[in-house]
Amino acid sequence: MPPKTRAPYQPFEYLEAGTDYREFTLAKELERVPPSSYPLDADQTKRLDRILATAPLVSSHDHCVVMPEDIEQIHDYARERRTWTGYAGLAAAGVDVVLEAFLDGMGGWRWDDVLFDLGMRYSDIAHQDFLYRAETKADLDRAKPAGKCALVSTLECATMIEDDVDRVDVLYGFGVRVMGITYSESNGLGSGLREERDGGLTDLGRATVRRMNKVGMTIDVSHCGDQTSLDTIATSERPILITHAGARGLWKTKRMKPDEVLKACAAKGGVIGVEAAPHTTLTEKHPLHSLESVMEHVAYCVELMGIDHVGLGPDTLFGDHVGLHKAFAAALSLSRIQQGVKYTPVRYVDGMESPAEAMPNAARWLVAHGYEDADVAKILGGNVLRVLKETWAR
Repeated sequence: MPPKTRAPYQPFEYLEAGTDYREFTLAKELERVPPSSYPLDADQTKRLDRILATAPLVSSHDHCVVMPEDIEQIHDYARERRTWTGYAGLAAAGVDVVLEAFLDGMGGWRWDDVLFDLGMRYSDIAHQDFLYRAETKADLDRAKPAGKCALVSTLECATMIEDDVDRVDVLYGFGVRVMGITYSESNGLGSGLREERDGGLTDLGRATVRRMNKVGMTIDVSHCGDQTSLDTIATSERPILITHAGARGLWKTKRMKPDEVLKACAAKGGVIGVEAAPHTTLTEKHPLHSLESVMEHVAYCVELMGIDHVGLGPDTLFGDHVGLHKAFAAALSLSRIQQGVKYTPVRYVDGMESPAEAMPNAARWLVAHGYEDADVAKILGGNVLRVLKETWAR
């Protein structure tokens, strides 16, 4: 799978390091750890190339940002509020469309911080021509033939709207096209997945879902509790996404979705993007988190939900993801979510360590395991694109 070509551009190169901003030594976007490429024979390689010649490669959830090489500096880096986008890594991945998650909860989901994060990243994106903001259905389709990458701005929860539903419209105006209802903690809309008791979608939550339907913003329930997920699916007039999760039937943690939620999502026309963030989509068969663990969840969801309702949402980044989880363990609620579940820690998810290798290796795995061409195309992006186009306004 050949990488996309791109103009030579480094984030914020229009500014002067040390004068306009504090400079950090950042992690390598490529080969930070020993590279891993799922093996294919010559015929399989030709087949994959044929599929990807026309089928778009779409990640339903990633953080295409570059972390400090020394993850202990992450708090200082976060306070600087100038996050670098991994253009080189995205080009190497060959991804056509990526649903990029902005401000993933570590900033407390304050309104001003969310808008600042969007604007800062947009400013840098506007200075290069490889990655562009996708805000219409036509934007989703023009990336592949142009050899570029379309970025869909997403937020993992709607906490920052507080009690003002009109803020949904404001976020839409700022380019946000996909938004979750809750993060792991509850908010005024519903219950997060870390809560012991799930009260379901509130009146404000139902009003927000209806507004998102009207304005043309895709709904995500990845971090919602089970009842809140079911209520959201039932309330929405359009399909929803579970942009990054897995199957609780394979790994019994709250971070995974139970069969009931997965079936309801599929019945409404929705799609799950199976994730690969460290120590999430594990299985009893593959207890060391790796490409094999992740793809076992893909296979399970295909069997349960049907081939039209499964995609890939790796939830990766450029840098030490395991170290990042440790640094922000309290903010990310990892201990509460994984309570009572024993697993063997890994330093990184072999085969899905970053956006540069996650989607390509998943594609290779699907071909190697005999999935039909049309089914490979659906999982690699066709299903997610369908939901985006069915939920966006234009």
